[in-house]
Amino acid sequence: MFSSYRRLLALPGAAAFTCYGLLSRLSFGMLGVSMLAMIADRRGSYALAGSVSAAGLVGTAVGMPLLGRLVDRHGQARVTVPAILLTALPRVALLVCVHVGAAAWTLFACALASSAGPNIGGMARARWTHLLRDDPAARSTANSLEQALDELCFMAGPVLGILLCTRLFPEAGVLASTVLSTVGALLFAAQRRTEPPVSGSPANLPRSPLRAPGTVVLVAAFLAVGMVFGSLEVTTLAYLGGRGQQTAAGGLLGLLAGGSCVSGLVFGLWPARRSPVVRFLLGLTAMTGLMLLPLAAAGLGAGVGVLAVVLFTAGTGTAPTMVTGMTLLQQILPTGTLNEGMALAVSGIVTGISAGSAAGGLASQHAGPAAGYALSAAAAALALLVTLTGSRLLGRHARDAS
Repeated sequence: MFSSYRRLLALPGAAAFTCYGLLSRLSFGMLGVSMLAMIADRRGSYALAGSVSAAGLVGTAVGMPLLGRLVDRHGQARVTVPAILLTALPRVALLVCVHVGAAAWTLFACALASSAGPNIGGMARARWTHLLRDDPAARSTANSLEQALDELCFMAGPVLGILLCTRLFPEAGVLASTVLSTVGALLFAAQRRTEPPVSGSPANLPRSPLRAPGTVVLVAAFLAVGMVFGSLEVTTLAYLGGRGQQTAAGGLLGLLAGGSCVSGLVFGLWPARRSPVVRFLLGLTAMTGLMLLPLAAAGLGAGVGVLAVVLFTAGTGTAPTMVTGMTLLQQILPTGTLNEGMALAVSGIVTGISAGSAAGGLASQHAGPAAGYALSAAAAALALLVTLTGSRLLGRHARDAS
């Protein structure tokens, strides 16, 4: 059944950059929930925890496209190595500030300074695009594989992060995340034979992928989808914390990602019979409906078992939507802007996560632990509305690029 994925990983160098990229991306899956748990434990405030996490994501949203632009002009390895090393020091400083009880502003400053890391997932997709440049069907399968690996990181990452924070000490999750991100990114950058060549001279590259109007629509939609993720994470943590079951939060967030991982792998094996725009709209419609499940379950006071089933089911709408959206983005991006364009998409997602995390933390603090699930459903509906509004523009630019 999964022979298509085995063929992809059998390509020279593909398994190596995929494994090392997975190691680095696992740290991103750990970081958000680890930071929330660390600050909530040390400072006793989910609102502060959500706000500091949001500040770090804002830094990521600003810095990642700039790094993507540099990657398009100078290559992956030349940018990744110094960038990942420069983010490690403020991340360690954040741990020290939290541990010694430093002023709250120091947490925000460290979170911002440590957040501008390279987009390993986007660079992995760029490598697949280069390797499979003559095989569009295989590129779609590779996108499904990458999305499934992203979800695997968000499935295992929260579990590992919560375990480290609760079983060892509150800073352990962020510390492990820092080590994994640094080591994984350096090993990924060392895989030079699969690194895509720089497209032409820096002076001849397009100024920005945002010049393609369809890119703006997709980034806006991804921002709303990010709000779904951010509000789900902090709301689940707060909901279970209010029931005295915080240690189960990592497992439940892992099940949410697990549902997405399974659906993404299966989706990658299906032949595409409709346009990417139509498939993206269908995915967002399904996601909007599925996000009503956690809201209903929490409203009824569901326990861990029911919430686990609900979150796994809700997660099945994520990966097919993201795979189709990323495939559509790759179709409309101008030549020579792939890394920057993918970084803009991720920046839209993390900006949404930032807003969703902050809003979900405030809602959980002041309106009850389950209130943030309403934000998740509303954000999914917003993503659908944005895409519906720009669907003709997306369709036109996808046709022009094909």
